[in-house]
This record gives sequence, structure tokens and C-alpha cells, in this order.
Amino acid sequence: MDNPAAAAILRGMDQAFDIAIIGGGLNGSTLALALGQVGLSVALIDRLPAETRTDPGFDGRGYALAHASRRLLGALGLWSALAPDAQPILHIRVTDGRAGEGPSPLMMEFDHAEIEEGPMGFMVEDRHLRRAVQGALATQDRVTQFDKATVTGHDVGDAFANVALADGRTLCARVLVGADGPGSPTAQRAGIRRMGWDYGQTALVCAIAHARPHHGTAHQFFTPEGPLAILPLTGNRASIVWTETAANAARIAVQDDAGYLDALRPRLGDFLGQVGLAGARFAYPLSLSIAQRFSAPRVALIGDAAHRVHPIAGQGLNAGLKDVAALAEVLALAHRRGEDIGRIDVLERYQRWRRFDVATLAVATDGFNRLFSNDNAALRLARDIGLAAVNAWPALRRGLIREAAGLSGDLPKLLQGRPI
Repeated sequence: MDNPAAAAILRGMDQAFDIAIIGGGLNGSTLALALGQVGLSVALIDRLPAETRTDPGFDGRGYALAHASRRLLGALGLWSALAPDAQPILHIRVTDGRAGEGPSPLMMEFDHAEIEEGPMGFMVEDRHLRRAVQGALATQDRVTQFDKATVTGHDVGDAFANVALADGRTLCARVLVGADGPGSPTAQRAGIRRMGWDYGQTALVCAIAHARPHHGTAHQFFTPEGPLAILPLTGNRASIVWTETAANAARIAVQDDAGYLDALRPRLGDFLGQVGLAGARFAYPLSLSIAQRFSAPRVALIGDAAHRVHPIAGQGLNAGLKDVAALAEVLALAHRRGEDIGRIDVLERYQRWRRFDVATLAVATDGFNRLFSNDNAALRLARDIGLAAVNAWPALRRGLIREAAGLSGDLPKLLQGRPI
């Protein structure tokens, strides 16, 4: 196999790395940290300045991290910094109904006491998670960050990939990882097509402060327009992921804060008491978008670049962290065996590991959204009876809890809380 550093010199490259990651969001940054810790040299390329990615201001965004994702963060040395600001998810309540009428009495409830591992997950604010990852990267000498850098193209050779930056620099790497979102230019340049569709829905995201305690309970309330997630944050605060039809969301999004809350309150009900906004508001059009391949010669895709599903189960970041754990383990083991880590047969091991799980998640989230986002009376009765039946079946309920916590299936070492 050609030495990539020597090849870079011969071809006039500026710098050579084992891995080049395009996209410095949470998935790309976490992968860079994991690979740096196992001794691989990493270039992390992002168009934003570092100070933007570590802004300490609270903007209302949060993530429901599954228990397995918490294990990964612990294995990478991040959890001790995050734990004081993390809210354990102790209960999950799933209900169906109409806004302003309250939920059906037939529901499904999960309790963390039904599994041995502890809380089913944790709510962590975006600002805390980004700062923890960036703080760890700053001390990792195997990772070189290229901030305010735009990738203008890449090409793949027999032994390495070349990455062209807008400022004229060219980087060389044995593996190029696309972590650059659902419209991934990396995937496009690699000839990887996507499949999926638009849901005609928009997720309205905000945080609220409320008068009554949430007791660590996460609520998923299905309405005909789409699901409403009420996710507990530390203190008397909650993260709201509120799905509406695109037309409704467009009308609500342009309201001032008072009008926005007037639209939200009938959907929330009064169980949290008085509520007010506690951060910025966001709107995200929803779609299903799956890359037809997660790998190509010297190229791998992770996170939204590989798959974007409906947020109905709050699995977006968790699915991305599963990609991180699987790809990091595949590359680390191949490196230790002396293999060419960018060879297609190596990268296909990662694709095989993740493909079925992603397909299953896509089918499940799409199916649940279609089943619950309607006001058909017969379907409403059937799904309410179904929720109650699951709730009355302890073995099935426990299995679903373990699935939601990310504790089932063939887990990479990082998701088990073990170093690679």
C-alpha cells in the first residue's frame, strides 16, 4: 500500500492524514475525537468558526440521548463534564388525542425501574454537548481542526483521497468521511444517490420554563397534525419538538412570542402550569432521506449525510452516534491489523453493520407518523387500543424500553461503554 504522507508530498499536498472528516457538527466532531484517541490522525473540516460552535448561550435546543449514547460519551471521557447539566429521563408517556381536548385515557407508559441499567436516557442541551466535545478536541493532538474552511471538491485515487479547500489548500487522507448533512456534497461527489420523500410537516422547536415540576417524564402526544414531544430539561424547563403541517407551521412561526405561546398552550394542556419561552425558536421541514449506500471507495457517510428520519422517536442524534461508534471501531481494528483503512471492503463492514438498523428505524418512524398523524376515527380507536395492549404486556414493554434506550442489537464497544 502507498504511504499517504509520501504520496501527498509527491503530489504537492499541504497536509496528509489518516482520516478527513467534512462537517464539524456533533457527529463529525465526536468521530474525530474517537479516532484521535485510538491514534489515527484526523483533519476535521467545518465552514463555521470554532467560537460559533462553542457559543455558551442557551438557544432552546436539546437532545434525548439514549442510555447507550451516554455510555459512548462516558467511554470518550466526556460524560463527567456533561453529567451536572444532564436531566435523567425516568418515565416516558405516550398518548393520543386532539389539541385542546387532552389525551386519550388509553396510553403507553415506560418506567426506568423496569430495566437494570438506570435511566432510559438523558436530556442534554446542545450548548453543553458541543462545548464538551470541542473542549476534548482542543486537547487531542491527533486532530487538526480546519475552521472557516469550505470544501470545493474531492477526488479519489488508489491509495488516498484529495480534498480541495476554497482557500487553495489541498489535504490528503486515506478515508474521507461525509458528516455534512442531508444534502451531503460529499455523497454527491461520490456518486451516492438518496431515496426518500417530504412529509409536508415542519418541526417547531423551542424550550419552555414551567411552574410545575416535570418529574423526569418525557411525553409523546400524538395529534392529527403530528406528534408533540415534551422533553424534560434540568430545573422546571422542557424542550419542545412540535410537529405541525407545513401550512400551520408557517403561520405559527411568524407569530410573536405571545402568539406562538397561544398556539402552543392548547397542545400542551395545563399539567405543567404556567409556561413561557426560555430560548430561541426554530423550524425544521421534515423529510425522510436515506443514502442508497453508506460507503464508496475511500468514502464513508455518517449522521444526516447517511440518513435523516422523522424525529417522532427522538433518535436522530442517537442514530448518528451509532454510526460514529461503528465506523470508529471498524477503522481502528483495520488499522491495527495493518489493512488499508480506505479500501472498499473495509468500509463495507461499516455499511453492513449500520444498514439494517437504519432501515428498521426509517420504516418504524415513517410508519408511526403515518399511523398517528391523521384523524381517522377507526384508526384512532385501533391505535389507542394498541397502546393500551402494549402497556399491559410487561415483556413487550420491557423490550421496547431496552430498544428506546439503545441497549439491544449488535452494539459497538463504545455504545457498551468500553474503549475500542
